[in-house]
Amino acid sequence: MVIAIGESAPDFELPSSDLADGKPGKKIKLSDFRGKTVVLAFYPLDFSPVCSTENECLRNDYTQFEQAGAQVLGISVDSVWTHMAFAKHLGLKYPLLADFQPRGEVASKYGLFLADKGITARATVIVGKDGKVVWVKQQGIPDARSDEEILAQLRKLV
Repeated sequence: MVIAIGESAPDFELPSSDLADGKPGKKIKLSDFRGKTVVLAFYPLDFSPVCSTENECLRNDYTQFEQAGAQVLGISVDSVWTHMAFAKHLGLKYPLLADFQPRGEVASKYGLFLADKGITARATVIVGKDGKVVWVKQQGIPDARSDEEILAQLRKLV
C-alpha cells in the first residue's frame, strides 16, 4: 500500500550521485532536510525514455522548485555509478539516490517498490517541513509526472 498523506515519511540514508572522496556515493539522509520541503521523485530506471524526459523536465524547472523552497531528490534502484553517469549526461542539479542494496528497500517503505519487476514505481511524494507526507501521486510506468502539478502542490504549502 502506498504511503498516505499525513503519515510520517520513513527516514532513510542512501548513497547518491554526489561525490564523496572523488567518487559517487555521498550519503544523503532524509531527516537532514527537516525544516525544508522535500520532493521525492521515485522513478524506475536511469536512461529509460520516460525517466530521461522526466528528469530533464525536473532539471529545467529546478529553479521553480528552489523558489518554492523544495529540495528535489530522485530515487531509483540504479547504482551510484549509473546515477552519476545519468546526472552528468542530463546536467542535473539535484542528487539521485541509489536504492540499490538491498534493492528497493526505501521504495518498499513508501509502498512504491514493484517487486515483480524489480524496479521502483513512478511516483512523487512531497514531505513537509515537519517530516510528514503532504502529497503523494503514483503514475503508471509509461506515464510521466507533471512538474506543474507538483509545483502547484508546493505553492499550497507556502
